[in-house]
Parts: sequence; structure tokens; C-alpha cells
Amino acid sequence: MGSILIFLLLVSGVGIRAYRDISRPEAWDYWKDQYFSPSLSSSVIVKADLGGGRALAVSGHIGPAAASWFHDRLNEAHLSPGDIVLLSSPGGNVDQALIMGETIRSRGLFTAVGVADDSGRIRPSYCASACVLVFAGGQTRYGVEGSALGIHRFTNRTPVSDPVANTQRVAGMLLGYLTRMGVSSSVVEAMSQTSEIRWLGTQQAQAMNLITNLITDPARNRP
Repeated sequence: MGSILIFLLLVSGVGIRAYRDISRPEAWDYWKDQYFSPSLSSSVIVKADLGGGRALAVSGHIGPAAASWFHDRLNEAHLSPGDIVLLSSPGGNVDQALIMGETIRSRGLFTAVGVADDSGRIRPSYCASACVLVFAGGQTRYGVEGSALGIHRFTNRTPVSDPVANTQRVAGMLLGYLTRMGVSSSVVEAMSQTSEIRWLGTQQAQAMNLITNLITDPARNRP
């Protein structure tokens, strides 16, 4: 009887802690984004206009579990180095976007901004805020004519004791990440200058080395 009581107490203690963990708003947001209602959606393009290879088209808001969700979708898509992640997103969680970008780079994948129809034909779209960080992860970063990249100053919505120090920390983190990805530091400077979205055309983004290959007509790249 004593052993049973001890077991029940242990189970109830674990259950209470688990309930407290999942009852936190941020924990629920994560589980919801991961399993129940992902904020991102994806589709596999067997033969995309850009080079004729496979592509994973990702669209939507970058939620609190986006990096884990994205990792699973990449595994399911069976992309190889040189295949493309096609992005269309207003942005979202910065930390998740950085992990997604690192994942793209570690797999040798390329990135582009756009959406695709069932035939694989690429049409222009936009990639703003944290989405730009995901885009920067591409080994090669295609600029589809008509698509746009939107940048702005990143802020922490969670109250912090020292906002100035936190802003400096975030700027340093972004600078380090973008430098590793081969993007000019001028992108971080441009981000810091505005709290509103600043839209970069393909040629502007190319001058910052955010875009490495400018594509005026994706269909021309079919093999």
C-alpha cells in the first residue's frame, strides 16, 4: 500500500508540473504551432522553373515552432544540395527564422522568393521581416524579378529590464548571422534605420549581396 501511495504521489507531482508547463501561454503556442494548427504551409514542386530541380514552397507566418516544423517538411521533401526553398511570408519569430536559415545552409539548399503553380512556374511574391533571415540562409539566393524583400528594425515585444542592451544584443546577433551567410552588413544598417517595412527591389537586394543571382525570367532556367 505504501509503495502504491508513493507511486501515486510521484505521478500526480509529474502531472502537476507537466500541466503547469503546457498551461503557460508560450508552451501552448508552441504545441499548437507544431501539431495542431501550423502557421506555415508547404508543398513540394517536383520540377521548378529555377533550374528545373525540386523545390519546397513554404508560405505563411513564422510561428513559435516553425523551425521544427520546417525540419520535418524538409526531410519529407527529400531535397538535395542545390534544390530550392521557395518563400512567401510576412515574417514572424526571429529565433525560429535564424534556425531555419541555418538549416537551409547546412543542407546546401538555395532560396528564392515567390509562389509556384502546379506546373512549377514561379510567380513573384514577398518575404518580409524575419522571413528575410530565412532567405539569407540560401547557399545561392535567387532574386525573382517582381518579388520583394522587406526589412525593418527588430524589436522585442516581451518587456526587458534594459531595452537598449537588448536592442544591441539583437543587432549583434543579426550581424553575426548575416555575415556568416555572406550578406553585406549594410542590410543590418538599413534595418536599424526604420521601424516600418522598407521594401527592397531585386537590384537593391543584389547590391547588398542579399540576392546573389538575379532572375528576370524564371522559365529561361528550365534545362
